[in-house]
Amino acid sequence: MRNFLLFIITFCFYHNYFSNDLKNDYRKHTKKTLAQTYTIPLSGNAFVTNNSLGAVITQNNGLMSWTDVNSIISIYLKVSDVGQLNIKVKAKNQSNSNISVVVNGTILNMPILASGNYTEFNAGTINIVAPGYIKIDLKGLSKSGSTFGDISDLIISGMAVDSVPPIYCNDPNYYYWARRGPSCHLRYAIPTSEDILYYYNEITVPVGEDKVGSYFMANGFADEGYFGIQVNSETERRVLFSVWSPYTSDNPNQIPEDQKIILNCKGANVYSGEFGNEGSGGQSYLVYNWKPGITYKFLTKGEPDGNGKTNYTAWFYDPEVQSWIFIASWKRPYTNHYLTKFYSFVENFNDMNGYFSRKVEFGNQWVRTKFGQWLPISTATFTADATFTANQRIDASGGVINNHFYLKNGGFTNETTNPYSVFTITPNSASPQINFDSLPGCTNALSVQEIKAADVNIYPNPADKFIKIKGVKDESKYYILDEDGRVVIEGRTKNELGIDISSLMTGVYFIKLDINYSHPIKFIKK
Repeated sequence: MRNFLLFIITFCFYHNYFSNDLKNDYRKHTKKTLAQTYTIPLSGNAFVTNNSLGAVITQNNGLMSWTDVNSIISIYLKVSDVGQLNIKVKAKNQSNSNISVVVNGTILNMPILASGNYTEFNAGTINIVAPGYIKIDLKGLSKSGSTFGDISDLIISGMAVDSVPPIYCNDPNYYYWARRGPSCHLRYAIPTSEDILYYYNEITVPVGEDKVGSYFMANGFADEGYFGIQVNSETERRVLFSVWSPYTSDNPNQIPEDQKIILNCKGANVYSGEFGNEGSGGQSYLVYNWKPGITYKFLTKGEPDGNGKTNYTAWFYDPEVQSWIFIASWKRPYTNHYLTKFYSFVENFNDMNGYFSRKVEFGNQWVRTKFGQWLPISTATFTADATFTANQRIDASGGVINNHFYLKNGGFTNETTNPYSVFTITPNSASPQINFDSLPGCTNALSVQEIKAADVNIYPNPADKFIKIKGVKDESKYYILDEDGRVVIEGRTKNELGIDISSLMTGVYFIKLDINYSHPIKFIKK
């Protein structure tokens, strides 16, 4: 009996000992199996945030031409957990160098040894104390050659990313768009089924939110056009009004003649031309030094012309000059409806500035029916672009502040709004006070009338002293405009009666007639 009890005790002791040992081995093995490693491409996630002339982020190979010790390269990603984060740098260099990796004040110094091929170099481990977007800075310390090295990727692992994958741009198709940052929109609920003739909106860009590359779009209509203000450079700002062609192409040269956007007329000092790359169509803009902290008004009109086309017209109100400024009027073919699908957005069009945030407030939105009834807008739905919904970058948000709708994007902030969130404001009781009869536009002498090229033509063309118009049976008022839309000669003419152009400088001109045809006629003065 004693021997039997001794056997039982010995068996239980060794069984427990080996079981615990096996459990520990299993835990170690499981921990290693669950450890995750992520490769963060600099092409889609990095910016030169200091001394941008001393380094370049390329579309396919990440950081290159890093020559200046004062250049700082910042890589952004979002983590959902806290804890250790291990960092490696994938780099190559023709000679040895030393750099530092800096995260939240923690500095990891590391060498990049000479190597003709991309090699992984260990930077070390940092501790993440809070979830959210983090910034990893690369700084040059010393180099024996001309550069600190070409760096294609960061490689991260550790507790901070083991359970939940980090958010970063991992799709090469999104590298450019992720560096720009996600665009976000407000889609307004129209409180009527009546035809809408006018959209009215007011926007304010808070001081400090007017970063270069920003487009604060006030009045968008369907997928046909938009109207807003831009920051194009440190020295130039614009009021922009564009209308897309119904023909789908990013190349304006591919648009068939009958589907091109036609300029009816434009305001003083307004540039007009074509645009591409994000659809194609007609573009007009006024270089204008608008200012942050000031509320500007936007008015858009959309009206069918009765011939299967719709005229879209835009005005901009500056409170400092106390008047409506006419931007342009465009005719869109194969379109026969009033304004639909009212929306606004904010975007960054400069991929080098995607690490800055930008914000805009929208207030006092109204629509006016073709019967003259003003109706306020009180509800908007937040949406975001594919960069956001593909989880490549999610620093975009919107909502209500001071009874205004607002949008914000960029800056790698942790402010995120779920798409299709609905927001409501209390609308103003007083509708906009606008004297529509006094608005400048195509009813003035500067308008460009339409001429049907198949029925009406000019000869000779090019011409030196006189031109004649063929195909106009009745006497008609005519205007000759230069390329900037300024009237340089006007008068009256009828079929094949000569028009004296000898006073004009050599160049390209347009003649318009006070008759209802389809587009202006271009001629050349020799």
